[in-house]
Amino acid sequence: MNKSITFRCLEANDLELLYKWLNEGFVTKWYNKGGSSYEQVESKYLPRVRGDQPTHSYVIVYDNVSIGYIQTYLIDDYPDYSQYVQSSEPAAGLDLFIGESEFIHKGLGSLILREFLTNYVFRVNKVDYCIIGPEPMNKVAIRAYEKIGFKYYKTIQVPGEDEPEYLMKLYKNDI
Repeated sequence: MNKSITFRCLEANDLELLYKWLNEGFVTKWYNKGGSSYEQVESKYLPRVRGDQPTHSYVIVYDNVSIGYIQTYLIDDYPDYSQYVQSSEPAAGLDLFIGESEFIHKGLGSLILREFLTNYVFRVNKVDYCIIGPEPMNKVAIRAYEKIGFKYYKTIQVPGEDEPEYLMKLYKNDI
């Protein structure tokens, strides 16, 4: 696979595309249960675009086509979440989804993660490890994360969330 994977900062004019992706059945199954109204997308992601929140949001671009969303943040920047993660040292968080159906189940997840971890997560956040939290039943995501070295850390239940998170950890030196 010789096509390029790049990332560009999420912009206000991406919100329509993000709205579309967040309401796709294969995205709502694991990432955004129940979908979102456009107003909810705007309310959540526009502050990130403006830099009013500490989450760094990006569009995943594969061979010049916008195919998904990825974000990174410091766990400690979200104290309510951090109390459940209980990391003993500063850590980055990471979330992503592929929003275009023709690009899912093509083996891109591991490639996207490796590129993003190397060139964004560990450079932007200046931490030694990253945590990702798929749902325990999302075996496809868990396998993709394991392929690049993520290891099981612990399972947590965050109040207000429907499903637990199967936290996985990857140290910068293990990529």
